Amino acid sequence: MLVLNLKAYPACLGPGAITLGKHLERLGRSAGVPVAIAPAMADLGAVASALRIPVLAQHTDPGEAGPRTGFVPAEAVRAAGGRGSLVNHSEHPLPPSQVSDVAERLSALGLVAVVCVPDAVLARRLAAARPAYLAVEPPDLIGGDRAVSTARPEVISETVEAVRAVSPTSRVLCGAGVHDRRDVARALELGSQGILVASAVTRARDPQEAIGELLAGF
Repeated sequence: MLVLNLKAYPACLGPGAITLGKHLERLGRSAGVPVAIAPAMADLGAVASALRIPVLAQHTDPGEAGPRTGFVPAEAVRAAGGRGSLVNHSEHPLPPSQVSDVAERLSALGLVAVVCVPDAVLARRLAAARPAYLAVEPPDLIGGDRAVSTARPEVISETVEAVRAVSPTSRVLCGAGVHDRRDVARALELGSQGILVASAVTRARDPQEAIGELLAGF
């Protein structure tokens, strides 16, 4: 699986998010690879309405819906048409206890949790919540030129081993510095079942070409 996080890059907001999402949808279908997209929170509903692929929130807060100005409860994600959410991304972290709470609440509502972790140690701890996906991304490699699959391959293999020992049904994705088909292929060889990417596509000169290059690694 390829999950594309649009973050909040200017070109990926509003109509730009829908346009990029349609390219991802078309290219994923052509390559036979499941894909999903995580647009900026303000665009979640519009993107979910425009696409057939799973659309994920970039963040979900713990706690139920109610008097919570500025927060994003799981109920809001579902009401907007989201199919799940990234949780604990390094740019929007939560305390471990809250990560587990959010993952469990998403699951209870029929939504998918993609829990982000920096290493195998936290992956093992958070796998106890049995999220659908755990995405390992060493923060120091995010947005850089070195892919985790080549710069620190042991991070992937150790995370896969740790997660399987605690929650065999959870799938491991990897991210941080993944740029081309070689990075993807190596990640899969190490046991990852997909990738979580952002800047490789969102900051590319030709995002369509960048998506196609990554999908070729599967």
